[in-house]
Amino acid sequence: MTRPRKPRRRRSRFLLAGAIVAIGATIGTGAVIQSASAASNDRVEATAELAASTGRQHEQLGAYAGIAHAQASQAAQGTLDGANTVIMAAQGKSDAAALTVSVASLTHYTLLAPDRVYDLVDETKAQTAAVQAATAEVDRVAAEQAATAAAEAAKAAKATVASTSSSSRPSAPTDPSGAQAIARALMMSKYGWGDDQFGCLVSLWNKESGWNVNSYNASSGATGIPQALPGSKMASAGADWQTNPATQITWGLGYISGSYGTPCAAWDKSESVGWY
Repeated sequence: MTRPRKPRRRRSRFLLAGAIVAIGATIGTGAVIQSASAASNDRVEATAELAASTGRQHEQLGAYAGIAHAQASQAAQGTLDGANTVIMAAQGKSDAAALTVSVASLTHYTLLAPDRVYDLVDETKAQTAAVQAATAEVDRVAAEQAATAAAEAAKAAKATVASTSSSSRPSAPTDPSGAQAIARALMMSKYGWGDDQFGCLVSLWNKESGWNVNSYNASSGATGIPQALPGSKMASAGADWQTNPATQITWGLGYISGSYGTPCAAWDKSESVGWY
C-alpha cells in the first residue's frame, strides 16, 4: 500500500516567512539609504552655509586689517610728534642719539605691519621718557646754578652798596663839646654805639637842627635837636624837654634806636629821602 504524500503547507510557510524577512530587509535597507541620503543633504547644506560664512569672514578680516593699520598709524604719528619735541628740547643738554634712531625707524610706519609698528612705538616711548628725564635734570641743575649766581650777585651788590655807604658816611668830631658831648656819652653808655655811629648822628642832627635846642620848623612843627614832631613827644623823656638838650637827646636816641636801629641807618634814610 502506497503511503499518502504529506501536504506542502509547511514548506509554503517557510517560503512565506522567508519572503517576509526578505521584504523586511529590503524595507530596512531602504530606510538606511533614505537616512544616509538625508544626512548627506544636511552636510551639503552645512557646507554651503560655511562657505558663505567664510566669504563674509574674509571681508571682515579685510576691514579689521584696515582698522589695525589705521590705529597703528595714529599711534605712530602721536609718538613721533612727542619724540621730535623731546629731541628738540634735548639739543645741547642730553644724548638723544638712540631716540633719533628709533624715530627714524618708526617714520616708515606705513610700510610696516601693525605689530612691528607697535613694537617701535613702545621702544620710542621708552627712549623718549629717558631723554626727557635727562633733559629735565639738566634744566634743574642749570636753574639752581642760575639762582645761586643771582643770589651771589645780589649779595655782592649789597655789599658794594654797604661799603660805599660806609665809606661815604661822615666822621665823628675829635673833640665834641656841648650837646654833642652829651649825645656821645649817652649813646655809648646806653646803646653801645661807637664813634662810627656818632659821626652819623652828628651829621644827621646838624642837618635837622644844627644841634640847636630851640630849633623849630614853622612849616612842619618839628622841634628841638632831634626835630620831634610834635615837640611835645619829648615830654616822655622829661618835663624840661623844651630847654634841656640832654632830655631832647635822650628822646632822640630812643626814637632812632626804635625806628632805625642805629644812627647810621637813620642817616642813610635821611640821605635817600630827605628826612628820617
